Amino acid sequence: MSSFVLRFEDKIHGVLSGWDRVRFRGTLRRIANLRGMGSFLWERSILLKDFKPWAIGLTEQVRQATEAIAEENDMKVRHVMSSSIRKEELARELAGERWGRPGLSCILSATELCRTFTVGPNRALKKLELRHHDSKCLHYYFYLFHPHWGPMHVRLQTWLPFSVHVCLNGRDWLATEMARLGMPFTQRDNTFTFVKDVARAQRLLDNQLATNWDWHLDRLLTQVHPMRQRLFGCPMHYYWSADETEWATDVMFRSADDLAALYPRLVRHGIGNFGGDDVLRFLGRRGNVNQQTAARLQSDLKTRHEGVRLKHALNRNSIKMYDKQESVLRVETTVNDPRDMKVYRSVEGDPSGPKDWKPLRKGVADLHRRAEVSQAANDRYLSALATVDDAATLKDTTASVCRPVQWDGGRSRALNPLAEDDAALLTAVNRGEFAINGFRNRDLAALLDGERPADPAQAKKQAAKVTRQLRLLRAHKLISKVPKTHRYVLTETGRSTINAILAARQASARRLTELAA
Repeated sequence: MSSFVLRFEDKIHGVLSGWDRVRFRGTLRRIANLRGMGSFLWERSILLKDFKPWAIGLTEQVRQATEAIAEENDMKVRHVMSSSIRKEELARELAGERWGRPGLSCILSATELCRTFTVGPNRALKKLELRHHDSKCLHYYFYLFHPHWGPMHVRLQTWLPFSVHVCLNGRDWLATEMARLGMPFTQRDNTFTFVKDVARAQRLLDNQLATNWDWHLDRLLTQVHPMRQRLFGCPMHYYWSADETEWATDVMFRSADDLAALYPRLVRHGIGNFGGDDVLRFLGRRGNVNQQTAARLQSDLKTRHEGVRLKHALNRNSIKMYDKQESVLRVETTVNDPRDMKVYRSVEGDPSGPKDWKPLRKGVADLHRRAEVSQAANDRYLSALATVDDAATLKDTTASVCRPVQWDGGRSRALNPLAEDDAALLTAVNRGEFAINGFRNRDLAALLDGERPADPAQAKKQAAKVTRQLRLLRAHKLISKVPKTHRYVLTETGRSTINAILAARQASARRLTELAA
């Protein structure tokens, strides 16, 4: 991110990074699957023929408790008949003066899709069986204003297994905190177009990561689902996970005109230059598309009411860029499936055991790591955008690499960007999979010369050739060595210079003639 901010710092007011929308899911893990529910019914001596009246009785208790909450708060539960109705807008309208005040604002209900249990006949076995499948049931939406988190809502499923969703917005949370502290800011929708003390606001966003989510979410649930501890006749604890998270980096420009002049170029640069390898790199994956198993990569460009949005997706995770409220450039990483990412941890259930890189979990225990991964993705994306339409000419950009240089007590030759050997070398070190962990001598050898020779003498000769090429690139400050390793990475100068050279090589003669005219 620093390279982008440094390049356009005269046009930028400040940068804020933190949670945007976060959707938590509360699950009663003991009865969340078919095996668990079957075991629970057996322990409680509930026969399958009695399952339906038992389940209906539980649902009725939840509904009565919700009606009691509405009566205590002098409000009525409003049923939403159509999915086309925007529930938050309706809740604002019904809440009236309650909206924005601490406490419950409004309760809505809606019949929506869910994952639930039923009992039906198995004709082959000639007996009843418990089934776990998609269906529809009534859900309650509790809209409230949290004293710290700001406006939010809780969605409660009224049929087994009584799953819960809690939705909040990190930007609204920040606005609530800044208003409480008397910090001047301007907010439009969920975007800040101006914050007087950006550094202090960023510290408030950073503090969100230190939240004890289990404690706060359990406490919140007690307000809207008081039956959860008494419903089954024994304590049932919810397991909290982050079903979907959006981590946004907002670059606040000083004026709408500055962003309007730059944004079309950023869009063209992104859609024209970011390929599959780049998307993998942005989202923290190594290798190229061919090396991934069951990976779906796509990029698309859409015009929405907020602005023009460019989105790159890898399976169910994505990174996108759009202009918000005319003067804010937002880069946002959305994580729906964290298992595509890694965290250094021990095995679940054995916190003192040996640690290793393992798939990121949905549970809130790994939420801090998810924030780190998302921020790194935003940083890589903004750094890639920093090379857009460099004002320097190609001559100025490549001048230093096209003449001999002195380095480490010796002379290194000039690079010839139009020569096939040098172009192949620059293309190899610029590959997307090397942007995360860098590259080694053997990596370049495989790309430039193919398989490693079986003859040890030939293999040594091949490695020596690549060593000379690495020395050449280091002499021109295009790459740098990672300390205490055998790996190398592109420098910022190297990335911008090589991108400019490769773009010029791929441009058609007709296009270059038009630019020269």
